[in-house]
Amino acid sequence: MEAKTDPQAAAEARTAQTLSDIAQQEGFEETSDPALQESADRGKAKLLSYKELYLLWERQHWATQELDFTQDRIDWHERISPEERFQRMYGLSGFFIGEQRVTDELGPIMRACPLEEQRIFLSTQIADEARHVRFFDRFYSEVGLYEGADDLAERLRRTEENLNESFGQLFDDLLHNRVDRLAAEPEDIEALVEAVTLYHMIIEGALALTGQHFIIEYNTEQNTLPAFVKGFNNVARDEHRHIAFGVRFLTDMAAEDDKYRQAIQRMMAEALPIADGVLDPPWAEEDDWDLFGYSRAETHAFAAQCLTRRLKVIGLA
Repeated sequence: MEAKTDPQAAAEARTAQTLSDIAQQEGFEETSDPALQESADRGKAKLLSYKELYLLWERQHWATQELDFTQDRIDWHERISPEERFQRMYGLSGFFIGEQRVTDELGPIMRACPLEEQRIFLSTQIADEARHVRFFDRFYSEVGLYEGADDLAERLRRTEENLNESFGQLFDDLLHNRVDRLAAEPEDIEALVEAVTLYHMIIEGALALTGQHFIIEYNTEQNTLPAFVKGFNNVARDEHRHIAFGVRFLTDMAAEDDKYRQAIQRMMAEALPIADGVLDPPWAEEDDWDLFGYSRAETHAFAAQCLTRRLKVIGLA
């Protein structure tokens, strides 16, 4: 076995500590996401049933309209430098557009699920994703990130300009094509397994939660954007619950038939190299960079360890 380098070991140690800290926040460990359970390193985790996940959704409601972005507007325009605003926009843009994309794409996945309990939970996730879009839209609008952008459509159009090529490949090609295939053939369970793997394990699990926790931690340390941090914590908690569904579903399917295990592995092999590129900001000119206080190595280590814990629970080392 190849020995780990000191930076790699340090990055993994920081990841483990970060995951432990996240699990201590109210409602996060309750989601049963294996990434927040140390026992998942041994392939063991407490997974909720589809009904239990639905009931948890009922208990974890929140409203975007209750957030007050007054201080956030002051912070953005008076305390955060133009250069830092430029760098922050990549992470923010990926989430705003990403939430819009996954909201649009989840319907065929929900309809293709074979069990009513699965479809009921995914119906709640569609509502969650729409709420996340509205959260970002309120933040962009009330904090004033764009001059002259008067509606959601215009803010989304201008936000897309900040994304890199890998983002388009992952969301507009790979995800969209898989969902279109599933919409045409909802009885194709292998296609469903591939879509859930891409949506819940890679897009939400490896990408979204990695960026969320680094952005939240950085703003908390800098004491900036308090309403955004509060709302984004709620978004992150929702995402952990969604991922817990994905792990439950893929665990069940992998145990049912080896062809579904192969479908998970096939999707991982195709999507992970593209997802790796999404994590890298388009303005980064070097192999290593710092964003929100984390290096490229630490960012990728966090995503990898979260994914590894979940795959071990599914039964795929």
